[in-house]
Amino acid sequence: MKTIIEPFRIKSVEPLRMTTITEREQYLKEANYNLFSLKSDDVLIDLLTDSGTSAMSTKQWAGIQMGDESYAGSPSFYRFESALKKLAPFKHIIPTHQGRAAEKILFSIVGGKGKVIPNNTHFDTTRANVEATTAEALDLVKKEGLDPKLEHPFKGDIDLVRLRELLSTRSEDIPLVMLTITNNSGGGQPVSMQNIRETKALCKEFGKPLILDACRFAENAYFIKLREEGYAQKSPKEIVQEMFSYADGMTMSAKKDALVNMGGWLALNDDELAMHARNMLILTEGFPTYGGLSGRDLDAMAIGLEEVVEEDYLNYRITSTAYLGNALDRLGIPVMKPIGGHAVYIDARAMLPHIDPLQYPGQSLAIEMYRLGGIRTCEIGTVMFGRQADGSEKAAQMDLVRMAIPRRVYTQSHIDYCIECLQEVNANKHRLKGVTISWEPPMLRHFTAHFQI
Repeated sequence: MKTIIEPFRIKSVEPLRMTTITEREQYLKEANYNLFSLKSDDVLIDLLTDSGTSAMSTKQWAGIQMGDESYAGSPSFYRFESALKKLAPFKHIIPTHQGRAAEKILFSIVGGKGKVIPNNTHFDTTRANVEATTAEALDLVKKEGLDPKLEHPFKGDIDLVRLRELLSTRSEDIPLVMLTITNNSGGGQPVSMQNIRETKALCKEFGKPLILDACRFAENAYFIKLREEGYAQKSPKEIVQEMFSYADGMTMSAKKDALVNMGGWLALNDDELAMHARNMLILTEGFPTYGGLSGRDLDAMAIGLEEVVEEDYLNYRITSTAYLGNALDRLGIPVMKPIGGHAVYIDARAMLPHIDPLQYPGQSLAIEMYRLGGIRTCEIGTVMFGRQADGSEKAAQMDLVRMAIPRRVYTQSHIDYCIECLQEVNANKHRLKGVTISWEPPMLRHFTAHFQI
């Protein structure tokens, strides 16, 4: 059969509240045109993020009843640790309440003035946690990853030539090398096994640990299965295991590819680094066997780690995302190609060439999608990355609008509605105008900034 169906049945539903354009225009004004400031009850289709928005399975809900809330040594922790080590057998597993907490702990230890953290592309909180220590977050994605129109199987790969040059000239300033899989800021593009393997070899040559920002590790593994020679007959689980075998540690937001609403972890092989991390964990998150999470969260993560590497699920996940992206492409709406795993990224700069990048075409497009159809999305461009450390501003490398699809939440008819809405937006795109920022905080401005049209 050609039709890919959802590999699940719906046993519980949540009603959506329909709103009018007039109502949504008022909500936008009240939110200062920042979609993060909207009330979720006023959103019809919420594609702001895939983080923590997944629908949990019956097994996960059943597992929650097994949660043990002991302060120390809970069996829930050991079930979680065992499930993770079947995929990523790192020596030290340190739970945190979400991924940014793991980043905060890690970079508080290894960062600092004069330090450089290279990555294919840092996402917003990763960059902010690096820069909060006064270290430099450096993006080294290969040039193919910066061309939204280019069809290339692994646009998330790090540029190994530039990484070697950096390690050769500034080795003493580099405490570790990171790879983000999949590359969220770069359009949800995967990293090849070859690139992970060669990055590890380069790190070993210079004596640097390789840390994976692995929020979407299962989706990355499935792209490897589909696109990389030698992996078609391997299971997603086997591919995941090989990916992690090349790493010395990982940061993880379990709110993505562990299919839970809250959770994360830091995993490490280095004993001394893990000791410092656990000390920081106790100060900021909690005891090392719960790390700011309840026991029921740990049990839900343990089950999610089993479910996320099931091939039927990953086939549905990747295919359904591509359904949206390919439909927009047929309408002539410029999207990041090939379609990513967790989201479709619209190239707002190409779609709205009449809007200068410093007038935020991505934000303008996101505002219009909500106004017209009640669809909430996220700008990943000059609003998010344009403000420089010295206070100046320059256009980001790309101005994208991310339509992040929550896992196991929306049906095909919801996606068809989004396609229809964007078809109308595209037909009237010449009417859209740029926006200005009337107020912004000193960092991570996209979360709370005020906009004017």
